[in-house]
Amino acid sequence: MNPRTWLTALLLTGLSFGLGYGVEQSDFPKIILLYAPFFLVYLAIFRFVKTEKDIRFFIGLGIFLRFCLLFYVPNLSDDIYRFVWDGRLLIHGFNPFDHLPSYYLENGIAIEGITKDLFDKLNSPEYFTIYPPMAQLTFAIACLLFPMSVLGSAIVMKLFLFAAEIGSIFLIIKLLKHFQLPFKNVLLYALNPFIIIELTGNLHFEGAMIFFLLLAFWWLLKNRTALSAGALALSIACKLMPLIFLPLLIRRLGWRKSFLYFLMVGVMLAVLFAPLASGVFLNNFGESLNLYFQKFEFNASIYYLARWVGYQYKGYNLIHQIGPALAFCTLLGVAALAVFDKNPNWKSLPVKMLFAISLYLSFTTTVHPWYVSLPVVLCLFTRFRFPILWSGLVILTYVNYSYEPYFENLWVVGIEYFLVSAYFVWELFFVKKQMPALA
Repeated sequence: MNPRTWLTALLLTGLSFGLGYGVEQSDFPKIILLYAPFFLVYLAIFRFVKTEKDIRFFIGLGIFLRFCLLFYVPNLSDDIYRFVWDGRLLIHGFNPFDHLPSYYLENGIAIEGITKDLFDKLNSPEYFTIYPPMAQLTFAIACLLFPMSVLGSAIVMKLFLFAAEIGSIFLIIKLLKHFQLPFKNVLLYALNPFIIIELTGNLHFEGAMIFFLLLAFWWLLKNRTALSAGALALSIACKLMPLIFLPLLIRRLGWRKSFLYFLMVGVMLAVLFAPLASGVFLNNFGESLNLYFQKFEFNASIYYLARWVGYQYKGYNLIHQIGPALAFCTLLGVAALAVFDKNPNWKSLPVKMLFAISLYLSFTTTVHPWYVSLPVVLCLFTRFRFPILWSGLVILTYVNYSYEPYFENLWVVGIEYFLVSAYFVWELFFVKKQMPALA
C-alpha cells in the first residue's frame, strides 16, 4: 500500500478523534477546523482513487473510524439523554408515551435513574417522546444492560447503529453492482465525515432507518415481497420518514400487489407499535408529530421565506398555518412524482425517492443536520451529487450553538441553501448530457 495512503488514513483518524472526543456543541471554530479538512480529503479520495484494492481499503477505514467513535457520550447532540430517559422508564414498566417527563418528578414517582439531574439535560422536557418502537427497543436494551450509566447505554446504542452502518455499506455495494454503477460510489457514504460523525458518533437512528430501507429495496429487487415489507416496517419503526416513499411503489408493484405489500407493512407496524399502545398513545404521539409542523423551527428553507412574507402581512409568525400548508404541498408533490412518473421501474426508483425526500426537507420547518443522511445515501444510485455538497455545508448550522444566548444565524442558512439549490439546478439542466439520468 502506498505510504501516502497510510498517511491519509492516519490524518482522517486524527480528525475523527478530534471531532468525536475533542469538541463540544458550542465549539464551532474547532468543529470547522476539524471537519473542513476531513471533508476536502474525503472528496479528494473519491476523485482520485482508482483501484478496487484502494477502494476496499478506504471502505475499511470508514468502518474503522465508526468503531473509534463508539466510546464517548455524543458531544454534538443532547438527544442521548431523552433516549436514556425513555429506556429507563421502559425497563421499569412505564410507557414513555403516557406522560411528559415532568409528570414523574412533580408527582414524586420514584424510578431508579429518573432523576432531576437527567431531567435537566433533556432538550425538550415539555414535549412527549417522538421515538418509534425500534428506537425504543434499543433504548430499553441499552438501559437494561447499563441501568445507571449514560456512557454505557450510549455505547450499546452506538453498537446497534455501528452494525446497521456496516450492513448499509454491504447493501450499497450489492445495489451498485445490481445497477451496474461505479463501485467507488460506496465511498461517498462509507467515508463521508458527516455520515460517520452524525450517525454513529452522535447516535442518530437514521443509521438504522437507512439500513432497513436499503434492505427493503434489495428484497424488492429480488421479488421477496414479504421480507421487503417487514424490512420497510422496521425502517419506519426506526424513523417515520420512509412513509413518504410508499406512493412511489404503487405503479412499480401494481395496484393489487401494492395493496398486499402495504397491508403487510401495516400489520408489521401494528405489531411493532402494539407494546407501546395505550389509551393516550395516539393523542400524545400525534401531538409530538404536530410540533414539527407547528412549533419547531431550525435550518428551514422555503418555510423561512414563507414566514418572512407572513411577518410582512400579519406582523407575527404564521407557523400554525404555514407549517401544515407546506406539509400538504409535500404530499401533493410526492403524489405528482408518483402519478407523472414516465418510467416507473426499479432503476428509476432511487432518483424519485431522492426528489421526494428533498421535497420534504425543502418544505418542512425543521431540518436537523442528520436528516440529510437519507438524501446522501439515495444519491449514490443516481447522477445527482447535490446531497454530498449539502452534507458538507449543513455542518455550518452548528454555529448557532456557539452564540450566547442561542439564536439562529439566517445568513448561514441562506448560504447553505443557495449553494445547494444552485448546484442542484446545475446538475439538473447542465450535467444531463454528460451523465445520463437513471430515470
